Amino acid sequence: MKKALRIVLWVLIGLIALNFLVTGLRWAVDPSGAAEAFDMSLFSGAALSTQIGDIGAFFIGMGLFVLLGLVTRKREWFLACATLVFAAALFRTLAWLFHGASLMMQFIVPEIIIGTLLLIASKKLTAENSQVPAQKPE
Repeated sequence: MKKALRIVLWVLIGLIALNFLVTGLRWAVDPSGAAEAFDMSLFSGAALSTQIGDIGAFFIGMGLFVLLGLVTRKREWFLACATLVFAAALFRTLAWLFHGASLMMQFIVPEIIIGTLLLIASKKLTAENSQVPAQKPE
């Protein structure tokens, strides 16, 4: 991959990480706004604790996974996040197919695109694909 394209991919993946982190933090500081962004009602009581805790942790975790991938250049971090993003798209689709939920293509399509970009990053932005030649044994 050419250096310019690698830089563009790195920046794009960094923006995805930042978006995940901001979304997760928003669940902590402005849960009603965060819920509205996802076209969902804010729960109350124990359900509110679960909603804020689980969704906030989901996004903070994904953001940290991507940042760890960018910093350590280990593909496992990108793959961990891609797995979660693809699983979200899958479960949204299952909710529509089997449980009467609305088909939320405005979320599913970006999740598939982001998951695919993370798979590409796992291949192109990792140490295994470094441009540094291997050391010759002496």
